[in-house]
Amino acid sequence: MEKYQKLGKIGEGTYGTVYRGVIRDTLDSIALKLVRLDDEDEGVPSSALREISLLKQLKHPNVVSLYDVVHSSGSLVLVFEYCDLDLKKYFDNVGGEIDSMTVRSLMHQLLSGLAYCHANNVMHRDLKPQNLLINTHGHSAPQLKLADFGLARAFGIPVRCYSAEVVTLWYRPPDVLFGAKLYNTAIDMWSAGCIFGEIANSGKPLFPGADVDDQLKRIFKVLGTPSDEIWPGISSLPDYKPFPYYNPITSFRQLIPSLCANGLRPPSRNRKTHQNYNKIVFKTNI
Repeated sequence: MEKYQKLGKIGEGTYGTVYRGVIRDTLDSIALKLVRLDDEDEGVPSSALREISLLKQLKHPNVVSLYDVVHSSGSLVLVFEYCDLDLKKYFDNVGGEIDSMTVRSLMHQLLSGLAYCHANNVMHRDLKPQNLLINTHGHSAPQLKLADFGLARAFGIPVRCYSAEVVTLWYRPPDVLFGAKLYNTAIDMWSAGCIFGEIANSGKPLFPGADVDDQLKRIFKVLGTPSDEIWPGISSLPDYKPFPYYNPITSFRQLIPSLCANGLRPPSRNRKTHQNYNKIVFKTNI
């Protein structure tokens, strides 16, 4: 740690405490994630090893940079680029409606970083405003970066079973809420769609459920209750249970009044990737 100086505490990460710091030689700002190794027999947490491994290979303007890893007595320190705040704090600072150009810019950056991760066979699996870092210092517009890869996973062929205990509740897709363990990058696309709605709706979450049942009910009240006819195999999911029948809303303007016609188009059922979204949204006004 001779190269770095630890300053004030920023917050808590998935598996460690995050501090602001500086590089002693240059005085450049950095973020230091301190992972305490209290039990030597347990070793380094798997989430920390996963994040280190993935971020060593992911290099993109919209993915947070891991500069260094330092092992010292009783702790492991991950040295990251420094960002001013996360998207949740950005919402709090704005305190109201976010202009359409900023909405478009933030979503373009989120999807660019996500497309890069998916192209490199990485699912993030925990997208939420608190895991999207924002840089405002020295930039005319907010710069967004994907962060906290502690739950991320590499994927490939053949398709593998994964844990259903991923993604913070409000950003978790219905199939995973029903216990699905076979999933793909669509898990991130659902989360990105929820975040898009939140950015466009002045930082108000789309589906702020209190528990799994409440989360599913909130989703179905907007998108309609699915059946095996429109979603083949849904009743076979491990934790499936029937819900009351709800008709889908007639217009997304009921949820997000500020959206224009293109932003109000219904989402693709398969939640695949980013090209169609780019064509619809980023060439028009939000």
